[in-house]
Amino acid sequence: MQILDFDSKVFLAPMAGITDKPLRRLVHSFGGGNIVSEMVAINALERKNPKTCRIADVRDEPYPVVVQLVGGDADLFVEAAKLTEELGAHSIDINMGCPVKKIVSNNSGSALSKDINLAAKIIEAVVKATPLKVSVKFRLGWDHEHINAVDFAKMCEDSGAAYITVHGRTRSDFYAGKADWNKIAEVKSAVKIPVIGNGDVFDGCSAKAMMEETGVDGVMVGRATLGAPWLIAQIDNYLKNGVEPEQPSVKEIERVLLTHIKGLREYYGDRTALALSRKYVCWYCKGLHDAKKFREQYVRTKDFESAYKVIDSFFAGECGRCE
Repeated sequence: MQILDFDSKVFLAPMAGITDKPLRRLVHSFGGGNIVSEMVAINALERKNPKTCRIADVRDEPYPVVVQLVGGDADLFVEAAKLTEELGAHSIDINMGCPVKKIVSNNSGSALSKDINLAAKIIEAVVKATPLKVSVKFRLGWDHEHINAVDFAKMCEDSGAAYITVHGRTRSDFYAGKADWNKIAEVKSAVKIPVIGNGDVFDGCSAKAMMEETGVDGVMVGRATLGAPWLIAQIDNYLKNGVEPEQPSVKEIERVLLTHIKGLREYYGDRTALALSRKYVCWYCKGLHDAKKFREQYVRTKDFESAYKVIDSFFAGECGRCE
């Protein structure tokens, strides 16, 4: 089943503080896959908070971006949806699955799994407010005693959602344990709109396995892409062409890391970019020799001049070991 007008069945998952514009550009540079923004708070967007508006503004990105909105007020969702349209969104995704305490305590994210009437009201309001297609991302339920994903999916369909994304864990699971693909399959069987599966997809083989075992129309990949922005395109190529990806060389990892840092500097400025780069360095060097020592050295750097020296020294040593 075709998912809107997307060419790919693979989606980059929205991750707060991670899937920002620099990362989206980098992921897209490798080729196939669909791009979703980090979640945008509707209350701040409705107030036209400059920082939030900048996060939601995708007008200068030369590829479709699904902008994800989070909140618990249907009226605020209406205004936020209209502004999101003005800021260039390809379509709108409503976050009804975030498990983080500060989100659920605001009657948002996964908390909406406990209030299906409010969830329906929100979806219906957004669908009426904008011509953009609207999707919903949610979990299996609040906890294992309150799994309601099938009923929730039917509600989303009845409320006008164009497609849905189901994370195969409950809110109480957060990101622990194995995702329940059987429950995702139940959701897929219960609705006619496209369904995207999320949870325990980390390469082409697992993506194909999820699609075959559950019947979903696409997959969403999140944490597996950390330090591996090429992964979305690799999975896309595997699903389309059956091509097993080659693992990037150490030199390629260094090139991508430096490109990522450049994007962070251009978007945030050096002070913020240096702080943000520390988490990315940890992810990019995972599995490489002396990664712990490299991370310890990098987090102590005070400016990019010294940061680049630490990177050069580490990857020069890595390349020497590979020759």
